Amino acid sequence: GPPAPAGREVHVRGSAELSARPDRARVSLRLGSRKEAAGAARSSVSRRLEYIAHSARQRGVPEENMTVTEDFRREENTYQMEAEVCITFNDFGKMQTVCNLLIEKLGTSVTISPPHFFHTPEAIDTLRRQVCVAAVGNTQRKAQEVCRSFGQSLGKPLLIKEEETKEWGGHIDSYLSHSPDSLTLQERIQSATAYASCRVFAVFEIKGKEKRRN
Repeated sequence: GPPAPAGREVHVRGSAELSARPDRARVSLRLGSRKEAAGAARSSVSRRLEYIAHSARQRGVPEENMTVTEDFRREENTYQMEAEVCITFNDFGKMQTVCNLLIEKLGTSVTISPPHFFHTPEAIDTLRRQVCVAAVGNTQRKAQEVCRSFGQSLGKPLLIKEEETKEWGGHIDSYLSHSPDSLTLQERIQSATAYASCRVFAVFEIKGKEKRRN
């Protein structure tokens, strides 16, 4: 149709803020053995490693989400074997089940770090998109209310500009952070939550009188 006469526009700013809980958790399990015979030290550790891997696999943790590092050395007249297993979980309930089971079955022969929660880059991208879409929606609703208060109806957008996007909080790395062990699981998830805000500027056409519905 013909362009709206000049000045028949509404200019508005709107914003939104959203948060995203971490979508991954990484747990580190350490175990060791010190024996006089090299073979005995190795087999003591490898039996437990096998049990850990088996328990995680049985509960659906894929092989590529587990990494094992081993350190074997001789100290005076004994052999020291140490290993660390890092497991990344995308299901926090499953993580608790696996950790509880291993503590129950392996007792003090394994040390389990408190989980480190973090975001995959995909999760952060999704948060960025969602907050921008939410800000656009809020801006449009604001424009509609402005028009309605003058008995006008809102036309099509002539300009939508993302003015400012901010992000804070969250961890994007999978490396274990040094948060105090005393935090509860919920506190850890909360402290790893990511936030984003977005501000949008938009110009809409004003269509004229609101149609009265009979």
